[in-house]
Amino acid sequence: MQTILSFVIVLSVLVFIHELGHFLFAKRAGILVREFAIGFGPKIFSRWKGETLYSIRALPLGGFVRMAGEDPEIVELQTGSKVAVELDDQDRVTGFFFPKHPKYQSLPVKGKVTGMDLEKDLFVRLETEDGRPLRYDVHPQAFLYRDLKDKTQIAPLDRQFSSKTLGQRALTILAGPVFNIVLATILFMVLVKLTGVESKVIHDVVPGSPAAESGLKSGDVIRAVNGQTIRDGDDLRDKVQQSQGQPILVTVQRGDQVFQTKVKPIWNPQIKQYLMNVRLQQQPATATEVVAKGAKETVIWTDRIFEGFGQLITGKIGIQSLGGPVQIASITGQAAEAGFLALIRWTALLSLYLGVFNLLPIPALDGSRLVFIGLEALRGRPVDPNKESMVHFVGFALLMVLMLAVTYNDIMKVFFSQR
Repeated sequence: MQTILSFVIVLSVLVFIHELGHFLFAKRAGILVREFAIGFGPKIFSRWKGETLYSIRALPLGGFVRMAGEDPEIVELQTGSKVAVELDDQDRVTGFFFPKHPKYQSLPVKGKVTGMDLEKDLFVRLETEDGRPLRYDVHPQAFLYRDLKDKTQIAPLDRQFSSKTLGQRALTILAGPVFNIVLATILFMVLVKLTGVESKVIHDVVPGSPAAESGLKSGDVIRAVNGQTIRDGDDLRDKVQQSQGQPILVTVQRGDQVFQTKVKPIWNPQIKQYLMNVRLQQQPATATEVVAKGAKETVIWTDRIFEGFGQLITGKIGIQSLGGPVQIASITGQAAEAGFLALIRWTALLSLYLGVFNLLPIPALDGSRLVFIGLEALRGRPVDPNKESMVHFVGFALLMVLMLAVTYNDIMKVFFSQR
Protein backbone atom coordinates (compact mmCIF):
# COMPACT_ATOMS: atom_id res chain seq x y z
CA MET A 1 0.00 0.00 0.00
CA GLN A 2 2.88 2.39 0.83
CA THR A 3 4.45 1.65 -2.56
CA ILE A 4 1.22 2.37 -4.43
CA LEU A 5 0.47 5.51 -2.43
CA SER A 6 4.02 6.86 -2.82
CA PHE A 7 3.96 6.16 -6.56
CA VAL A 8 0.59 7.87 -7.08
CA ILE A 9 1.61 10.95 -5.07
CA VAL A 10 5.02 11.34 -6.74
CA LEU A 11 3.72 10.77 -10.27
CA SER A 12 0.74 13.08 -9.72
CA VAL A 13 3.05 15.88 -8.54
CA LEU A 14 5.31 15.45 -11.58
CA VAL A 15 2.37 15.36 -14.00
CA PHE A 16 0.78 18.38 -12.30
CA ILE A 17 3.98 20.43 -12.66
CA HIS A 18 4.36 19.36 -16.31
CA GLU A 19 0.79 20.25 -17.23
CA LEU A 20 0.96 23.44 -15.16
CA GLY A 21 3.73 24.64 -17.48
CA HIS A 22 1.54 24.08 -20.54
CA PHE A 23 -1.46 25.63 -18.77
CA LEU A 24 0.20 28.84 -17.58
CA PHE A 25 1.82 29.61 -20.93
CA ALA A 26 -1.39 28.77 -22.80
CA LYS A 27 -3.32 31.21 -20.60
CA ARG A 28 -0.55 33.78 -21.04
CA ALA A 29 -0.93 33.48 -24.83
CA GLY A 30 -4.73 33.83 -24.58
CA ILE A 31 -5.47 30.23 -25.58
CA LEU A 32 -8.72 28.71 -24.32
CA VAL A 33 -7.86 25.77 -22.06
CA ARG A 34 -10.83 23.45 -22.08
CA GLU A 35 -9.57 20.95 -19.49
CA PHE A 36 -6.70 20.49 -17.04
CA ALA A 37 -6.61 16.79 -16.19
CA ILE A 38 -4.46 14.63 -13.94
CA GLY A 39 -4.67 11.00 -15.05
CA PHE A 40 -6.46 9.29 -17.93
CA GLY A 41 -9.72 7.40 -18.28
CA PRO A 42 -13.04 8.09 -16.53
CA LYS A 43 -13.35 11.21 -14.36
CA ILE A 44 -13.50 10.56 -10.62
CA PHE A 45 -13.61 14.25 -9.74
CA SER A 46 -14.19 17.38 -11.82
CA ARG A 47 -15.00 21.02 -11.22
CA TRP A 48 -15.46 24.01 -13.49
CA LYS A 49 -13.62 27.18 -12.61
CA GLY A 50 -13.96 29.99 -15.11
CA GLU A 51 -13.68 28.54 -18.59
CA THR A 52 -11.64 25.44 -17.65
CA LEU A 53 -12.71 22.03 -16.35
CA TYR A 54 -10.28 20.73 -13.71
CA SER A 55 -10.46 16.96 -13.38
CA ILE A 56 -8.84 13.95 -11.74
CA ARG A 57 -9.15 10.75 -13.72
CA ALA A 58 -9.01 7.09 -12.75
CA LEU A 59 -5.62 6.07 -14.17
CA PRO A 60 -2.80 8.11 -12.53
CA LEU A 61 -0.31 7.48 -15.33
CA GLY A 62 -0.21 10.91 -16.95
CA GLY A 63 -2.37 13.93 -17.63
CA PHE A 64 -3.17 16.54 -20.23
CA VAL A 65 -4.12 20.14 -20.89
CA ARG A 66 -6.73 20.23 -23.65
CA MET A 67 -6.37 23.46 -25.59
CA ALA A 68 -8.83 24.75 -28.15
CA GLY A 69 -7.45 24.45 -31.67
CA GLU A 70 -4.50 22.20 -30.76
CA ASP A 71 -6.30 19.57 -32.81
CA PRO A 72 -8.85 20.40 -35.51
CA GLU A 73 -11.90 21.96 -33.81
CA ILE A 74 -15.16 20.03 -34.01
CA VAL A 75 -18.21 22.29 -34.26
CA GLU A 76 -20.81 20.75 -31.96
CA LEU A 77 -23.59 23.04 -33.13
CA GLN A 78 -24.90 21.87 -36.50
CA THR A 79 -27.33 23.41 -38.99
CA GLY A 80 -30.76 22.00 -38.25
CA SER A 81 -30.13 21.59 -34.51
CA LYS A 82 -32.94 22.61 -32.18
CA VAL A 83 -31.74 24.99 -29.47
CA ALA A 84 -32.93 27.52 -26.97
CA VAL A 85 -30.68 30.53 -26.47
CA GLU A 86 -29.89 32.64 -23.42
CA LEU A 87 -29.15 36.32 -24.07
CA ASP A 88 -27.23 38.97 -22.16
CA ASP A 89 -28.27 42.63 -21.79
CA GLN A 90 -26.80 43.36 -25.25
CA ASP A 91 -28.88 40.59 -26.87
CA ARG A 92 -25.79 38.46 -27.47
CA VAL A 93 -26.13 34.69 -27.10
CA THR A 94 -24.28 33.52 -23.97
CA GLY A 95 -25.63 29.96 -23.96
CA PHE A 96 -27.06 27.41 -26.39
CA PHE A 97 -29.29 24.85 -24.64
CA PHE A 98 -30.23 21.57 -26.32
CA PRO A 99 -33.58 19.82 -25.71
CA LYS A 100 -32.11 17.36 -23.15
CA HIS A 101 -31.11 20.20 -20.85
CA PRO A 102 -33.72 21.03 -18.13
CA LYS A 103 -33.43 24.75 -18.85
CA TYR A 104 -34.45 24.31 -22.52
CA GLN A 105 -38.19 24.57 -21.93
CA SER A 106 -37.96 27.64 -19.68
CA LEU A 107 -36.13 29.83 -22.19
CA PRO A 108 -38.37 32.04 -24.38
CA VAL A 109 -36.20 32.04 -27.51
CA LYS A 110 -36.14 28.68 -29.27
CA GLY A 111 -35.59 27.66 -32.84
CA LYS A 112 -33.81 25.61 -35.46
CA VAL A 113 -30.28 26.67 -36.44
CA THR A 114 -30.20 27.82 -40.09
CA GLY A 115 -26.73 29.36 -40.12
CA MET A 116 -23.86 30.29 -37.82
CA ASP A 117 -20.23 31.25 -37.43
CA LEU A 118 -18.78 30.52 -33.99
CA GLU A 119 -15.14 31.19 -34.86
CA LYS A 120 -14.82 34.41 -36.86
CA ASP A 121 -17.95 36.58 -37.20
CA LEU A 122 -19.69 35.10 -34.13
CA PHE A 123 -23.36 35.01 -35.08
CA VAL A 124 -26.22 32.52 -35.27
CA ARG A 125 -29.40 32.48 -37.35
CA LEU A 126 -32.50 30.73 -36.08
CA GLU A 127 -35.90 29.89 -37.44
CA THR A 128 -38.57 29.89 -34.73
CA GLU A 129 -41.37 27.34 -34.50
CA ASP A 130 -43.73 29.78 -36.19
CA GLY A 131 -41.26 30.37 -39.04
CA ARG A 132 -39.79 33.73 -38.00
CA PRO A 133 -36.10 34.27 -38.88
CA LEU A 134 -33.87 35.56 -36.07
CA ARG A 135 -30.24 36.60 -36.03
CA TYR A 136 -28.11 37.11 -32.92
CA ASP A 137 -24.52 37.99 -32.24
CA VAL A 138 -22.73 35.38 -30.13
CA HIS A 139 -20.70 36.24 -27.05
CA PRO A 140 -17.04 35.12 -27.51
CA GLN A 141 -17.32 33.09 -24.28
CA ALA A 142 -20.68 31.49 -25.00
CA PHE A 143 -21.31 27.88 -23.87
CA LEU A 144 -23.12 24.98 -25.50
CA TYR A 145 -25.18 23.00 -22.94
CA ARG A 146 -26.26 19.53 -24.05
CA ASP A 147 -27.33 18.38 -20.58
CA LEU A 148 -26.45 19.12 -16.96
CA LYS A 149 -23.05 17.37 -17.23
CA ASP A 150 -22.04 18.25 -20.79
CA LYS A 151 -21.09 21.82 -21.63
CA THR A 152 -18.53 23.24 -24.06
CA GLN A 153 -17.29 26.78 -24.51
CA ILE A 154 -16.99 28.06 -28.06
CA ALA A 155 -13.48 28.94 -29.24
CA PRO A 156 -13.18 31.99 -31.51
CA LEU A 157 -10.13 31.90 -33.77
CA ASP A 158 -8.17 34.28 -31.57
CA ARG A 159 -8.56 31.85 -28.64
CA GLN A 160 -7.33 28.78 -30.54
CA PHE A 161 -3.85 27.30 -30.24
CA SER A 162 -3.42 27.16 -34.02
CA SER A 163 -4.04 30.92 -34.40
CA LYS A 164 -1.18 31.96 -32.11
CA THR A 165 2.30 32.97 -33.25
CA LEU A 166 5.03 30.37 -33.69
CA GLY A 167 6.77 31.70 -30.59
CA GLN A 168 3.66 31.52 -28.41
CA ARG A 169 2.90 27.96 -29.51
CA ALA A 170 6.50 26.83 -29.08
CA LEU A 171 6.70 28.31 -25.56
CA THR A 172 3.39 26.72 -24.60
CA ILE A 173 4.62 23.26 -25.67
CA LEU A 174 8.14 23.76 -24.31
CA ALA A 175 6.93 24.93 -20.90
CA GLY A 176 5.78 21.47 -19.76
CA PRO A 177 9.18 19.72 -20.04
CA VAL A 178 11.02 22.83 -18.83
CA PHE A 179 8.87 22.97 -15.68
CA ASN A 180 9.87 19.36 -14.94
CA ILE A 181 13.55 20.16 -15.42
CA VAL A 182 13.22 23.23 -13.19
CA LEU A 183 11.46 21.13 -10.53
CA ALA A 184 14.31 18.60 -10.67
CA THR A 185 16.86 21.38 -10.20
CA ILE A 186 14.93 22.80 -7.24
CA LEU A 187 14.73 19.37 -5.62
CA PHE A 188 18.47 18.86 -6.11
CA MET A 189 19.01 22.25 -4.44
CA VAL A 190 16.79 21.16 -1.53
CA LEU A 191 18.94 18.05 -1.14
CA VAL A 192 22.12 20.13 -1.08
CA LYS A 193 20.58 22.44 1.53
CA LEU A 194 19.51 19.52 3.71
CA THR A 195 22.65 17.38 3.40
CA GLY A 196 25.32 20.04 2.91
CA VAL A 197 28.33 19.70 0.62
CA GLU A 198 31.49 17.67 0.83
CA SER A 199 34.36 19.48 2.52
CA LYS A 200 38.09 18.92 1.98
CA VAL A 201 38.33 16.89 5.21
CA ILE A 202 38.50 13.09 4.97
CA HIS A 203 35.83 11.35 7.03
CA ASP A 204 37.11 7.82 6.47
CA VAL A 205 39.28 5.81 4.08
CA VAL A 206 38.34 2.46 2.50
CA PRO A 207 40.79 -0.19 3.76
CA GLY A 208 43.16 -1.44 1.05
CA SER A 209 42.20 1.43 -1.29
CA PRO A 210 44.66 3.65 -3.19
CA ALA A 211 44.12 6.36 -0.56
CA ALA A 212 44.87 3.96 2.30
CA GLU A 213 48.02 2.66 0.58
CA SER A 214 49.19 6.27 0.19
CA GLY A 215 48.89 6.87 3.93
CA LEU A 216 45.78 9.07 3.96
CA LYS A 217 43.77 8.96 7.19
CA SER A 218 40.54 10.20 8.70
CA GLY A 219 40.79 13.89 9.60
CA ASP A 220 43.35 14.74 6.87
CA VAL A 221 42.63 17.93 4.95
CA ILE A 222 43.28 17.76 1.19
CA ARG A 223 44.75 21.12 0.18
CA ALA A 224 45.83 20.57 -3.43
CA VAL A 225 46.14 18.04 -6.25
CA ASN A 226 49.09 18.34 -8.64
CA GLY A 227 49.70 21.82 -7.23
CA GLN A 228 46.14 23.03 -7.89
CA THR A 229 44.17 24.22 -4.86
CA ILE A 230 41.14 22.15 -3.83
CA ARG A 231 38.05 24.12 -2.80
CA ASP A 232 35.61 21.31 -1.97
CA GLY A 233 34.69 17.70 -2.63
CA ASP A 234 33.45 18.39 -6.16
CA ASP A 235 36.75 20.05 -6.99
CA LEU A 236 38.65 17.00 -5.72
CA ARG A 237 36.42 14.64 -7.69
CA ASP A 238 37.01 16.63 -10.89
CA LYS A 239 40.79 16.51 -10.41
CA VAL A 240 40.65 12.75 -9.86
CA GLN A 241 38.64 12.25 -13.08
CA GLN A 242 41.08 14.41 -15.03
CA SER A 243 43.92 12.11 -13.98
CA GLN A 244 42.50 9.30 -16.15
CA GLY A 245 43.99 6.81 -13.71
CA GLN A 246 47.49 8.31 -13.67
CA PRO A 247 49.11 8.92 -10.23
CA ILE A 248 48.28 12.31 -8.72
CA LEU A 249 50.31 14.31 -6.20
CA VAL A 250 48.10 15.16 -3.22
CA THR A 251 49.02 17.92 -0.76
CA VAL A 252 47.71 17.01 2.69
CA GLN A 253 47.46 18.85 6.01
CA ARG A 254 47.45 16.67 9.14
CA GLY A 255 47.28 18.86 12.21
CA ASP A 256 50.18 21.32 11.91
CA GLN A 257 52.01 19.09 9.40
CA VAL A 258 51.74 19.56 5.62
CA PHE A 259 53.06 16.83 3.32
CA GLN A 260 52.61 15.37 -0.16
CA THR A 261 51.80 11.83 -1.21
CA LYS A 262 51.09 10.09 -4.52
CA VAL A 263 47.75 8.38 -5.08
CA LYS A 264 46.85 6.24 -8.12
CA PRO A 265 43.04 6.38 -8.68
CA ILE A 266 41.29 3.18 -9.72
CA TRP A 267 38.44 2.78 -12.22
CA ASN A 268 34.98 1.82 -10.96
CA PRO A 269 33.03 0.34 -13.91
CA GLN A 270 29.68 0.51 -12.11
CA ILE A 271 29.62 4.29 -11.73
CA LYS A 272 32.15 4.87 -14.54
CA GLN A 273 34.46 7.06 -12.48
CA TYR A 274 38.02 7.06 -11.15
CA LEU A 275 38.13 6.86 -7.36
CA MET A 276 40.55 7.41 -4.49
CA ASN A 277 38.03 5.64 -2.23
CA VAL A 278 37.78 8.25 0.50
CA ARG A 279 34.59 9.63 2.04
CA LEU A 280 34.66 13.33 2.85
CA GLN A 281 32.98 15.12 5.73
CA GLN A 282 29.86 17.15 5.00
CA GLN A 283 29.61 20.85 5.79
CA PRO A 284 26.65 23.31 5.56
CA ALA A 285 26.15 24.68 2.06
CA THR A 286 26.11 28.40 1.33
CA ALA A 287 23.37 29.87 -0.85
CA THR A 288 25.77 30.01 -3.79
CA GLU A 289 26.76 26.37 -3.27
CA VAL A 290 23.10 25.31 -3.07
CA VAL A 291 22.33 26.90 -6.46
CA ALA A 292 25.57 25.80 -8.14
CA LYS A 293 25.49 22.23 -6.85
CA GLY A 294 21.78 21.80 -7.66
CA ALA A 295 22.34 23.03 -11.23
CA LYS A 296 25.43 20.83 -11.60
CA GLU A 297 23.48 17.75 -10.50
CA THR A 298 20.88 18.53 -13.17
CA VAL A 299 23.57 18.76 -15.86
CA ILE A 300 25.29 15.55 -14.71
CA TRP A 301 22.09 13.50 -14.66
CA THR A 302 20.88 14.96 -17.97
CA ASP A 303 24.14 13.78 -19.53
CA ARG A 304 23.61 10.30 -18.07
CA ILE A 305 20.04 10.18 -19.38
CA PHE A 306 21.19 11.01 -22.92
CA GLU A 307 23.99 8.47 -22.57
CA GLY A 308 21.35 5.85 -21.74
CA PHE A 309 19.26 6.87 -24.77
CA GLY A 310 22.36 6.56 -26.94
CA GLN A 311 23.11 3.07 -25.66
CA LEU A 312 19.51 2.04 -26.35
CA ILE A 313 19.67 3.35 -29.93
CA THR A 314 23.04 1.69 -30.64
CA GLY A 315 21.91 -1.59 -29.12
CA LYS A 316 24.38 -1.60 -26.22
CA ILE A 317 21.39 -2.11 -23.95
CA GLY A 318 18.16 -3.85 -24.89
CA ILE A 319 14.49 -3.17 -24.24
CA GLN A 320 14.60 -5.64 -21.34
CA SER A 321 16.71 -3.14 -19.41
CA LEU A 322 14.01 -0.46 -19.57
CA GLY A 323 11.80 0.25 -16.57
CA GLY A 324 8.12 1.10 -16.81
CA PRO A 325 5.31 1.94 -14.38
CA VAL A 326 5.62 -1.24 -12.29
CA GLN A 327 9.36 -0.88 -11.77
CA ILE A 328 9.08 2.87 -11.17
CA ALA A 329 6.39 2.19 -8.56
CA SER A 330 8.60 -0.44 -6.93
CA ILE A 331 11.62 1.89 -6.76
CA THR A 332 9.42 4.74 -5.50
CA GLY A 333 8.22 2.51 -2.67
CA GLN A 334 11.81 1.55 -1.83
CA ALA A 335 12.83 5.23 -1.85
CA ALA A 336 9.95 6.10 0.48
CA GLU A 337 11.04 3.35 2.88
CA ALA A 338 14.65 4.58 2.73
CA GLY A 339 13.60 8.00 3.99
CA PHE A 340 12.67 11.53 3.01
CA LEU A 341 16.02 12.38 1.38
CA ALA A 342 15.99 9.27 -0.81
CA LEU A 343 12.45 10.03 -1.94
CA ILE A 344 13.39 13.62 -2.83
CA ARG A 345 16.35 12.41 -4.91
CA TRP A 346 14.26 9.82 -6.72
CA THR A 347 11.50 12.38 -7.39
CA ALA A 348 14.11 14.79 -8.80
CA LEU A 349 15.47 12.09 -11.12
CA LEU A 350 11.98 11.12 -12.31
CA SER A 351 11.08 14.75 -12.96
CA LEU A 352 14.28 15.30 -14.92
CA TYR A 353 13.72 12.11 -16.94
CA LEU A 354 10.12 13.14 -17.69
CA GLY A 355 11.26 16.56 -18.87
CA VAL A 356 14.13 15.32 -21.03
CA PHE A 357 12.17 12.40 -22.48
CA ASN A 358 9.29 14.68 -23.53
CA LEU A 359 11.72 16.87 -25.48
CA LEU A 360 12.71 13.96 -27.74
CA PRO A 361 11.31 14.24 -31.31
CA ILE A 362 9.11 11.17 -30.89
CA PRO A 363 5.54 11.38 -32.24
CA ALA A 364 2.95 12.12 -29.52
CA LEU A 365 5.58 13.75 -27.28
CA ASP A 366 6.13 17.48 -26.83
CA GLY A 367 9.37 17.26 -28.79
CA SER A 368 7.47 16.06 -31.85
CA ARG A 369 5.04 18.98 -31.61
CA LEU A 370 8.00 21.33 -31.46
CA VAL A 371 9.36 19.68 -34.62
CA PHE A 372 6.11 20.43 -36.47
CA ILE A 373 6.25 24.04 -35.29
CA GLY A 374 9.83 24.20 -36.56
CA LEU A 375 8.74 22.77 -39.94
CA GLU A 376 6.06 25.43 -40.14
CA ALA A 377 8.67 28.11 -39.52
CA LEU A 378 10.87 26.71 -42.31
CA ARG A 379 8.06 26.12 -44.83
CA GLY A 380 6.19 29.34 -44.09
CA ARG A 381 2.92 27.43 -43.71
CA PRO A 382 1.65 24.81 -41.26
CA VAL A 383 1.58 21.08 -41.89
CA ASP A 384 -1.91 19.75 -42.59
CA PRO A 385 -3.47 19.43 -39.08
CA ASN A 386 -5.06 16.10 -40.00
CA LYS A 387 -1.69 14.67 -41.10
CA GLU A 388 -0.02 15.95 -37.95
CA SER A 389 -2.77 14.41 -35.81
CA MET A 390 -2.30 11.09 -37.62
CA VAL A 391 1.46 11.15 -36.93
CA HIS A 392 0.83 11.79 -33.23
CA PHE A 393 -1.86 9.08 -33.12
CA VAL A 394 0.43 6.47 -34.67
CA GLY A 395 3.27 7.55 -32.39
CA PHE A 396 1.01 7.28 -29.35
CA ALA A 397 -0.10 3.80 -30.41
CA LEU A 398 3.53 2.67 -30.79
CA LEU A 399 4.39 4.14 -27.39
CA MET A 400 1.52 2.17 -25.87
CA VAL A 401 2.84 -1.04 -27.46
CA LEU A 402 6.30 -0.25 -26.06
CA MET A 403 4.74 0.49 -22.66
CA LEU A 404 3.01 -2.89 -22.65
CA ALA A 405 6.30 -4.65 -23.46
CA VAL A 406 8.16 -2.70 -20.79
CA THR A 407 5.39 -3.36 -18.25
CA TYR A 408 5.65 -7.08 -18.98
CA ASN A 409 9.41 -6.89 -18.36
CA ASP A 410 8.69 -4.99 -15.15
CA ILE A 411 6.34 -7.65 -13.85
CA MET A 412 8.81 -10.42 -14.64
CA LYS A 413 11.69 -8.58 -12.94
CA VAL A 414 9.82 -7.24 -9.92
CA PHE A 415 7.68 -10.25 -9.08
CA PHE A 416 9.43 -13.27 -10.58
CA SER A 417 13.17 -12.47 -10.71
CA GLN A 418 13.86 -14.16 -7.37
CA ARG A 419 11.82 -17.29 -7.97
